[in-house]
Amino acid sequence: MVGWRFTRGVSDQYTAFIQGFNEIVSVKWLQYFDERELEIMLVGIQDIDITDWQANTIYRHYKRTDKQITWFWQFVKEISDEQRSRMLQFVTGTCRLPIGGFRELMGSNGPQKFCIEKVGKENWLPRSHTCFNRLDLPPYRSYNVLKEKLLFAIEETEGFGNE
Repeated sequence: MVGWRFTRGVSDQYTAFIQGFNEIVSVKWLQYFDERELEIMLVGIQDIDITDWQANTIYRHYKRTDKQITWFWQFVKEISDEQRSRMLQFVTGTCRLPIGGFRELMGSNGPQKFCIEKVGKENWLPRSHTCFNRLDLPPYRSYNVLKEKLLFAIEETEGFGNE
């Protein structure tokens, strides 16, 4: 029953989708892109309101005034729009926001604000929990280390590198 629902039961729809998609972008070109790059190509890069992002972020084991949080927002302001989209994608699983912005982010259990939690040691990479819109940010001792680790996380990780 499950096999039929996921394969044979939708094979006509899947074939129609692939044919239509192939008219716009040749399927052979897809091999050159990972799923994150393909999503950004298809939906574009959104203008992200950093003030809205800050206003709708919660902190666990950090305070808004902690140096790591100040450095995080400095980093977000300094990176490009594409890198902000990748950061959003790294933490939430998608590079786009809902119409209502960060206050309407959804998690696996309904509305879920963007969250930064203090987890780990300085030599750890940041982790994300996309079902909960949560970034585990270790207590880095300098802005340069935070920047290096976050850039590596958003640029170099692949699917299921996050939880």
